[in-house]
Amino acid sequence: MIKNDPKAEAIIDDMPETARVLRDLIARESDGLAVQECLRWGQPTYIASKGSMLRIGTVKSGDVAIFAHCQTTIISDFAAQFGADFQIEGNRAVVFSKGADIQPEKLRLMVSHALRYKEK
Repeated sequence: MIKNDPKAEAIIDDMPETARVLRDLIARESDGLAVQECLRWGQPTYIASKGSMLRIGTVKSGDVAIFAHCQTTIISDFAAQFGADFQIEGNRAVVFSKGADIQPEKLRLMVSHALRYKEK
């Protein structure tokens, strides 16, 4: 369950629809976890006590991305499994072009992994 932050929610509301879809996906995958929504670097950020931080933001092109901490294996693990299906930016983000299919059945695996990253 996400503990919402009105400031983060306002920023999401000003972003393209893709950002709201990503936020909803994070909320669904947080079932059974205490996830704090806050702002970090001016971007909506989601932190679980036994997980790694996820952020939703835009890249220079204006496309929406979901960012993970670059010193984790979250993005690289996801890229190894689904890299051909997504636009991966190094070991830090999955980028969604305007109108791109988010493929929630695949992306939810990365989100769930991130929210539980430190449980190992």
